[in-house]
Amino acid sequence: MFLENTLKYGKQFGWIEVVCGSMFSGKTEELIRRLKRAKFAKLKVLIFKPVIDTRHKKSKIVSHDKNKIKCKTVKTANEIYKLAHKCDVVGIDEAQFFDDEIIEVCNGLANSGVRVIVAGLDMDYTGKPFGPMANLMATAEYVTKVHAICSKTGGLAQYSYRKAKNDDLIMLGQEQEYEPLCRATFFKRMNKKTKKINVSDAKNISSKKSNK
Repeated sequence: MFLENTLKYGKQFGWIEVVCGSMFSGKTEELIRRLKRAKFAKLKVLIFKPVIDTRHKKSKIVSHDKNKIKCKTVKTANEIYKLAHKCDVVGIDEAQFFDDEIIEVCNGLANSGVRVIVAGLDMDYTGKPFGPMANLMATAEYVTKVHAICSKTGGLAQYSYRKAKNDDLIMLGQEQEYEPLCRATFFKRMNKKTKKINVSDAKNISSKKSNK
């Protein structure tokens, strides 16, 4: 489906490919695989990740399987357009961390003849669409949803459950902070969390009333 030589035959428009899924699902591994194929086909490739991703060296994208590829770190999506509009292929990792400008940038690059390959979490730790990913998926020609393995059931996992007690939307982490879960297990865990919060709130209200 992804022919590396398509862009060499006078094609006026490029396209967008989105690789999405939960944490530990192999998104970055798939992104790296496609980009290495493009390089092997002697296409001009540039790869980017957001500056907020500090888990590895600034100059590299690293998968959980320790597969690596060189990249540039950028603060804004607009920097990608300025640097990459003359490339054949552009790779973007952790796209969920960019603001909505990334949607315009990806479409602008594709419209100028660039093949854009984007990888990112489609849902945040609460199970809601993450940042610009939903709109990127809607405008992309190709969407590949990859799955992890549920740590509880061994089935397919599409949710990133946060084990750490932190309510910030963005929290970088590895296996210590997150685990992949299937739908049934994820919502059981989330319901338990909600019940604990409700019980805690009820106790606080009762305590305040008794102190009066």
